[in-house]
Amino acid sequence: MKFVVDTSAIIKGKISELIKEGKIKNELIIPNAVVSELENQANKRQTTGEIGLEELKKINELAKKNQIKISFLGERPNDTQIKLAKAGEIDAMIRQIAVENKAILITCDRVQAASGKAYGLNVIYFEPIPKSKLKIEEFFDEDTMSVHLKEGVVAYAKKGSPRKWSYDVISKKELTKEEIINIAKEIIEYTRVDDESYIESEKKGIMIVQYKRYRIIITEPPFSDGWEITAVKPIKKLTINDYKISNKLKERLKEKAEGILISGSPGSGKSTFAQALAEFYLEMGKIVKTIESPRDLILPKEVTQYSKNYVNLNSLRDLLLLTRPDYTIFDEVRNKEDFHLFTDLRLSGIGLIGVIHASEPKDAIQRFVRRLDLGMIPSVIDTVIFIDKGKIKKVLSLNMRVKVPIGMKKKDLSRPIVEIRDFLTNKLEFEMYTYGDETVIIPTKEKKERRR
Repeated sequence: MKFVVDTSAIIKGKISELIKEGKIKNELIIPNAVVSELENQANKRQTTGEIGLEELKKINELAKKNQIKISFLGERPNDTQIKLAKAGEIDAMIRQIAVENKAILITCDRVQAASGKAYGLNVIYFEPIPKSKLKIEEFFDEDTMSVHLKEGVVAYAKKGSPRKWSYDVISKKELTKEEIINIAKEIIEYTRVDDESYIESEKKGIMIVQYKRYRIIITEPPFSDGWEITAVKPIKKLTINDYKISNKLKERLKEKAEGILISGSPGSGKSTFAQALAEFYLEMGKIVKTIESPRDLILPKEVTQYSKNYVNLNSLRDLLLLTRPDYTIFDEVRNKEDFHLFTDLRLSGIGLIGVIHASEPKDAIQRFVRRLDLGMIPSVIDTVIFIDKGKIKKVLSLNMRVKVPIGMKKKDLSRPIVEIRDFLTNKLEFEMYTYGDETVIIPTKEKKERRR
């Protein structure tokens, strides 16, 4: 009895399982098209390619041990056929080999199974069976914020909350490369069949997955020095009322704030607050959408979540201008293109809430300084909310005035100035203005102390 395998069965590890169970005997045919497709993926540093080649290595070892003949048959696909793999070109080559050799086709692909049966082939189809819990989920408990797995190292978990957490060892022994690859393989397999999950991004040596509520990053050599999986799960969902914000701030969020920056250091709780703010606007009857990379905010179905990874930012901008949401959550604003998109959308009249990394409240504003003319900044940013350890630590407001900067005396030095005030106390904390060819942010408190 002969068996022909396709790429999906290799990647998901089903062939090594069948050999171990004694269900594959005599001859196993691996189409050269399968090897070529895996090599192409591996050369692009895609995780699926690396997993597939590791599986081929395991299959060869098991075949020798169990005296199973392995044959590599068929032509290698050309560049055009590889590019059209998603359209079914590679699958067609695999089916043809099964037909010519009167072999049983083994696949985990529903379409491939249906096509094989249409050609009169005997097909072994592994339909995905829903799992109540994946292996990666077993590392989590109700207090776990994130899990960190790496080959050759014991497993670690960050437990607690953004306000107070610890980094704990959660395994008795070091994890092997094979264990990490098997966990990654399971994540990929079930992500592709779960309606609530998706592969957000796959680049050289790195894959970002959103599996249900878990954001999972899988890395491999040479991008990283070993196979590694980092999984993050939000442990608490808060509402605006949980932050105990003042009525004054709540009124500003309702009536005036339309260019908001939520800033803070990594892990401070910025995205959690962004989620709460999105639901706050949704309850007000506003149309809310998000721009994310990856899409990991936990939001109601009424909020449409867009990914930056699937379209260019110009197309995303045009889409948002056509759909005209009242508010858009931009999680996270990182590079030059992100800042330009944020500015374009804000100046078009869309309410923008940007999530941005910053160690101090004013640092979030400074990241816009080199990208915008001074006079445009208050039109793009009117409110900065600084989050630290899950709490609102500071709120700044921005306004434009023409006056003499603090510390200067001559009236002819009057110029446009952006005042940055503590929103709750109305105390002037910084002045931003042009000085020569530079835009500077001067702390007013320090100026006063020097004059004393």
